[in-house]
Amino acid sequence: MARNKKPLPLLEGVKIEAVAAEGKSLFHWNDLVVFVPFCVPGDVCDVQIRRKKHSFAEGEVVRFIEYSKVRATPFCQHFGVCGGCKWQNLPYEEQLKFKQQQVFDQLTRIGKIELPEFRPILGSVKTQEYRNKLDFGCANKRWLTSEQLKDESLEKNTPAIGFHITGAFDKILPIEKCWLMDDLHNQIRNEVRAYAIEHGLSFFDLRAQIGLLRDVIIRNSASGEWMVIIQVHIDHLPLNIEHNEEREKESVNGQWSMINGLLQHIADKFPQITSLLYLDNQKCNDTIGDQEILVFKGEDHIFELMEDLRFKVGPKSFYQTNTEQAYHLYSVARDFANLTGNELVYDLYTGTGTIANFVAKKARQVIGIEYVPEAIEDAKINSQINGIENTLFYAGDMKDILTDDFIAEHGRPDVIITDPPRAGMHPDVVKTILNAAPERIVYVSCNPATQARDLQLMDADYRVAAVQPVDMFPHTPHVENVVLLERRR
Repeated sequence: MARNKKPLPLLEGVKIEAVAAEGKSLFHWNDLVVFVPFCVPGDVCDVQIRRKKHSFAEGEVVRFIEYSKVRATPFCQHFGVCGGCKWQNLPYEEQLKFKQQQVFDQLTRIGKIELPEFRPILGSVKTQEYRNKLDFGCANKRWLTSEQLKDESLEKNTPAIGFHITGAFDKILPIEKCWLMDDLHNQIRNEVRAYAIEHGLSFFDLRAQIGLLRDVIIRNSASGEWMVIIQVHIDHLPLNIEHNEEREKESVNGQWSMINGLLQHIADKFPQITSLLYLDNQKCNDTIGDQEILVFKGEDHIFELMEDLRFKVGPKSFYQTNTEQAYHLYSVARDFANLTGNELVYDLYTGTGTIANFVAKKARQVIGIEYVPEAIEDAKINSQINGIENTLFYAGDMKDILTDDFIAEHGRPDVIITDPPRAGMHPDVVKTILNAAPERIVYVSCNPATQARDLQLMDADYRVAAVQPVDMFPHTPHVENVVLLERRR
């Protein structure tokens, strides 16, 4: 017989104490830390405990008794439901303080190494409309809040284009207005939805894997260009249907006719779009790295600008999503590298070669390594576009490319710049870097926790000479960090 669980308590009049990870705040209850979303330090509220573990609990605010003096009014109508921008209720100056503290805590607690005084965090130039890329999912049924579910006058099964709900892979919150990008993207997204509903285009059902309209990606650039990628899913008839070949052809042609109508409408409605692309994705997920992407209108790329450089950005290209702040991030990395024009630089995880080309004019030669072959081709093109002749690029798994034999062939680097993914660097890569023994290592990280782990692995040979946090994503808990390592004598 199942044991009855004790009901979880409602805690009345608790005071929120501090900001925690993942955009949550916390307070202490008995011997437990309780994590609560969508509140700020100083708030006094009633909290319902939703989940209890041995060392922590998770709660939800059911009533605010007194609002904190350290609080901002959220500017987005979707705040509190959408999984992004969880710190809109926190003034930006306070966000920067907590991000600075986050970097300090992770480097000291995880790295456990000697550190210099940290430089003050570089805040973002823009705190709204700062992104150059957004990805919206499509769903045949919108996500509904508990209040909306109770509203009998509200149509429940309407299709949606928006963001995935945190922890619910098949749930899409319909977005009317997002403040993260220039408002033209809102107009484009809402027009796609309106046209699709009016003309009977089906929206994707992620569980059943059927439905025509699947995903919409929108990008723009400092050059004023716009890219829109419409991802569709052409439904195919079961093979046991009589005369299936003829009916299958008729069905597929009909679906493509509807998609072409949508694409033509968007092209006519928004002449600002310089790259209108589409693809048929039959996979179970929305990733496009392995998909063929076709051009409906314009070019298959847009150009991004940084200083006097132009960078080609394709549909599969990685480029920092905060354009203006990316310039400040890369400027810090270039300053830390302290190049005189005589150095051989290795740029690890080079992506489309943005950093490599950005520092090339101050180096003797730059060698970039990246896992994605398409990105390396873009990196080569970016060098050609900008007349840069002292770069070399190689594609492959970092731990397989960056070996002692590779270094023996191409030369021992004077400086290594590394900008790995959130997981940090593979231990084999760290080992090869140590064997290469460059004078300086510039470590750019989007995850100070894994950065701290890697710094500890290199601490015997390298000391941390400078630490510069950089905020790329206002209203979120995410923070970038640049560390300069100098070889110990």
